[in-house]
Amino acid sequence: MRRGNPWKTSIGLAASALLGVASSADAQPFTSADKFGRGLAAMTTGFLELPGNMMLETRERGPAYGMTVGVAKGLGGIVARELVGVYEFLTSPFAVPDGYRPILRPVYPWGYFDEAEIAAREAEERRAIATTREEL
Repeated sequence: MRRGNPWKTSIGLAASALLGVASSADAQPFTSADKFGRGLAAMTTGFLELPGNMMLETRERGPAYGMTVGVAKGLGGIVARELVGVYEFLTSPFAVPDGYRPILRPVYPWGYFDEAEIAAREAEERRAIATTREEL
């Protein structure tokens, strides 16, 4: 009997778990499995912070900012995403913060490229501006 490559099997199982957890990213309330998946995703795809922040800054302020400020934010974001990923991965059995809420936005590193996530972030920013204006 021929045995398959254990690395291929492990990678396939991890990818399946990530896709299953990632598909429930907008479902509330968050669960321990969500937190585990966020941690695993952040540890393995944190490098997406670089192009994501470049794209975000370019969209908001133009290409000069995207190529300078976006790169700087992206490099810092990689470090933050990786460290938070380790934290969420290790503490996934515990409801800290309350309700297994995500620490970073976007919730997953590929959220910078998800049109629904972008629209939700823009709507949240508009609500925050409107609330601030009402308080003044």
